[in-house]
Amino acid sequence: MRIAITNIFIILLWPIIGNTQSELKSYGAFPTAKHLKWHQVEQYVLVHFTPTTYQNKEWGYGDADPSIFNPSDFDADAIIKAVKDGGFKGLVLVAKHHDGFCLWPTLTTPYNISGSPFRDGKGDMVREFEQACRKADIKFGLYCSPWDRNYPEYGRAEYVKAYHQQLTELYTNYGELFMTWFDGANGGDGYYGGATEKRSIVAAEYYQWDKIYDLVEKLQPTAVKFSDVGDVRWVGNEQGFAAETSWATFTPISPDGIVEPSPGVLDYATSPTGTRGGVAWSPAECDVPLRRGWFYHPEQDGQSRTAEQIKDLYFKSVGRGAALDLGISPMPSGRLHLDDIRIMKTFGEWHRATFENNLAKKARVSTSHKRKGKKYQAKHINDGKSTTFWSVEDDVQTPNITLQWSKPQTFDIISIQEFIALGQRIESLEVQAWLGGTWATIGDATSIGVKRLIKLEKPITSNQLRIKITNSPVCPTISEIGVFLSK
Repeated sequence: MRIAITNIFIILLWPIIGNTQSELKSYGAFPTAKHLKWHQVEQYVLVHFTPTTYQNKEWGYGDADPSIFNPSDFDADAIIKAVKDGGFKGLVLVAKHHDGFCLWPTLTTPYNISGSPFRDGKGDMVREFEQACRKADIKFGLYCSPWDRNYPEYGRAEYVKAYHQQLTELYTNYGELFMTWFDGANGGDGYYGGATEKRSIVAAEYYQWDKIYDLVEKLQPTAVKFSDVGDVRWVGNEQGFAAETSWATFTPISPDGIVEPSPGVLDYATSPTGTRGGVAWSPAECDVPLRRGWFYHPEQDGQSRTAEQIKDLYFKSVGRGAALDLGISPMPSGRLHLDDIRIMKTFGEWHRATFENNLAKKARVSTSHKRKGKKYQAKHINDGKSTTFWSVEDDVQTPNITLQWSKPQTFDIISIQEFIALGQRIESLEVQAWLGGTWATIGDATSIGVKRLIKLEKPITSNQLRIKITNSPVCPTISEIGVFLSK
């Protein structure tokens, strides 16, 4: 893992201040330019669609005949429309799952889409998804499974060369990626070219992760790496939520206590919470399938998570400084189930209707303390710009911010964002509203980071809102405060 350092890209994206005595210094690890771009995506989908779909399995064994992969009604544009209608800003395609079947005409193995009836053997599903994403302004990412249950030489050196070549093809031929995605499923029983046996590997050594990460840096330098010890960490569950306190900084440790281990040997106990003062900026991704499994299963029709459940996960992922990665799975026809399309659309309509009207923009902002300099003024708190922020002098750690309206406003969501380019600084705060002639505490939060959403049990009406920062080891920064009413 590389510790985040100041670089020219951050300077271009965020107006970080120079080195004079009156200017702010960063605190702890902080994000790189590609982290900042990834944070802006917030929520995206992960697509599983291989011959495993046609076998009605979750993990394909690697023995399926390519001829069964025949999505006669596949339309990437239709899938991307459902994604966009759902309010999701990115898509990560599983270009190869553990079954080893490649959705592009790779030169590394005959077990690929060219051996299927799809587009008369001339198809490239990675290309079709990529082009549909570009047209719809959806960020595009790729996952290519390290484990391959079909490849005859899996477990030996020849496969590692082939796997690196697969990554090279994907990272070279399909444009800019916002994310490269890896998981920890490694070795076990499989078809392996007909051997039909169990093969074990030492994950930390076999795949040559240093070379894989060098490939990403060379061929996709603006993409974040999702993995155990990547730019973005797995949250530690597949239920779609981070811990109530979830730091964007992280120190990965192996079960035997080794700091910064290789992928596949991580102790996941601290993944939901992160590490306060961790060695690197590695925020959490909260992955969860829309259905009960990552692949489509007809017996699960009618059992998809509801739009209300996705809303709850949104607050427990994006609302805790992480990202929401929702798994979607086409049917054998190549289409998404109508129930899944409807659920995503309902969630998207709620999201747009709720967050398009920021009541904070109409408020007058005042603060208990100030910092000299126009770039630190209170007016930046509700200017709608993530590149501006308010702060206070170095010796002030617990200032207050007050939003006041000319007439009472009704709301039930408060959004608070730190200026994370200078690190994650605030440890806790309280939210108060002016009710019945006095200040009443209506919520609190820890680990603010890029975004913290506080959802009230029911809407309240008030003409004043106060944010009391109760614990910060250094002077805090606030980029934006939002106030919303859930629709």
